[in-house]
Amino acid sequence: MDLQGENEVYDDMNLYITPESFIVEPNGKDELLIIGRIDKTTRVQPKSSQVDNQRPTRRICGVLGTIHLLSCDYLLVATHRLFVGVLNNSIIWRLAGYDIIPYIPNACQRNENATYLSMVRRTLDTQYFYFSYRYDLTHTLQRKQESLNLPRKGLFESADRRFVWNGHVLNNFQCDKMHNFQLPLILGFISINQVQINGQTFFWSIISRRSIQRAGTRLFCRGADENGNVANFVETEQIVEFNGQRTSFVQTRGSMPFFWHQLPNLRYKPRPSLMVGKDHMSAFALHFKTQFGLYGKQVAINLVDQKGAEGELETKFRKLAQDMGNSSLRYEAFDFHHECRKMRWDRLNILIDRLAHEQDQFGFFHGFDNGTLVSTQSGVFRTNCIDCLDRTNVVQSMLARRSLTSVLQKLGVLHVGQRVEHASASFELLFKGVWADNADLVSLQYSGTGALKTDFTRTGKRTKAGAIQDGKNSILRYYLNNFADGVRQDGIDLFLGMYLVNDDEGCAMPSPLRTHRGWRYVAFPSVLLIAVAMFFITITYPAEFNTENLLFMLFWSAMIAVSATGIMHYGIEFVQWPRLFPPLSFRSA
Repeated sequence: MDLQGENEVYDDMNLYITPESFIVEPNGKDELLIIGRIDKTTRVQPKSSQVDNQRPTRRICGVLGTIHLLSCDYLLVATHRLFVGVLNNSIIWRLAGYDIIPYIPNACQRNENATYLSMVRRTLDTQYFYFSYRYDLTHTLQRKQESLNLPRKGLFESADRRFVWNGHVLNNFQCDKMHNFQLPLILGFISINQVQINGQTFFWSIISRRSIQRAGTRLFCRGADENGNVANFVETEQIVEFNGQRTSFVQTRGSMPFFWHQLPNLRYKPRPSLMVGKDHMSAFALHFKTQFGLYGKQVAINLVDQKGAEGELETKFRKLAQDMGNSSLRYEAFDFHHECRKMRWDRLNILIDRLAHEQDQFGFFHGFDNGTLVSTQSGVFRTNCIDCLDRTNVVQSMLARRSLTSVLQKLGVLHVGQRVEHASASFELLFKGVWADNADLVSLQYSGTGALKTDFTRTGKRTKAGAIQDGKNSILRYYLNNFADGVRQDGIDLFLGMYLVNDDEGCAMPSPLRTHRGWRYVAFPSVLLIAVAMFFITITYPAEFNTENLLFMLFWSAMIAVSATGIMHYGIEFVQWPRLFPPLSFRSA
């Protein structure tokens, strides 16, 4: 089965930088990519004498795009890569280095432009971006099979744009003949492993693709938008390659598909709530209409609590699924925290047993190298918890293990009745480790920290050490979500083209980067710091302990309490909010 595009992306190039142009020369090829630094036109020309007697400025391994900021346009190129593995006879790489080069040398660097540049860098520094020069990482094996009879295109042209993170900056070139130069990136997680079970050797791989639709950070990006796109949508594909055969099992995760938010306010766990005045059914129906078209039948697994604030969202999800009345959608609620309380994680098998019949019905994709199709997957499990990270990954790993048993029995690697978790102790450790790594990477990209509950995924049981690590991650999440994610959200919106920089910012029009903080932002923390300092001075260095000292201690204790209460009461004013789309936009989004 030929799963390659007609054209490969060039993988080894020289970059020449002249005063007028960027010239990209693929080694061993007879054409050049020329990007005008002055007129900004992009063209592909036959190679003749354009770079004769010139020394290349540097070697590059990919052209990632171009982006317009305040001072000028910037060229984005890949400079370093790390080998991940071989999939379908194609090498998969991880982005390990990049460069951002201004079109106009020595352009006036306004402060705002430096801020925009740092946003782009922060996004490109996200772990991890992946790419291939021959294999389309954006499509599942089943989608590749369905497109075999379509006209061949370049990798970027044929890619599933939901998962191309540099799609906007590649489109900025506006050149329809540069498909051999356009290198699409996906963000997520890839693991490729050679495995031996029962004397049979095969390749087992995991690919998680994060969507660019409604992309963002944990507390600033929740629920659905008017088009039915949901936050933190991830498509995860488990692939097995064995003796000229390939199988694929696909699952999805994504935020609850209606309008709700959980904006940071300095509280450890802000209360999630439904947005008032929104057409929830419209977004819900649009979301699942798209999912039906892409994946077939859906089982929506909802792992949130069924009491409290999460319970209100669970009730809404259940009602929308019932009111939609579509036989292709089944709703399955499982109160993860309640069912697995006191570390009774074995009770997750109750959920897996409930899903077994549908998993057998949905099946998996199975095809041969020669194009022969054995079976396709007719539906997916769409799993979510509040964040679509921790609880979600645990359940997805269990469904993946069950599917893998069926796959390996079908391929003849496992004996009839043999389960993969019992067939090889070394592979079971590998399986758990890879799925835990998948949890950590997807969580890191969304929340800023590794996932919680990965001790269960890695070891098969909940541990005290895992609970301590979860506590550390929870504290770090709290800090990032309240005091760092505003800039991270801005970087994502800028890189994906959700926000376009206007040259008049800071001159003829106000700059969104210049924000005004109210008096409380300075007053309350200042009073708190002074009160804490005076309190400790009073109790540490008393000339003698008397009524006056006691009154001082009570006074400064009261000031600490008042200022801390004020900060928590007006917590929303102390959060670092995105500036390109300020808080009001998120409240009404």
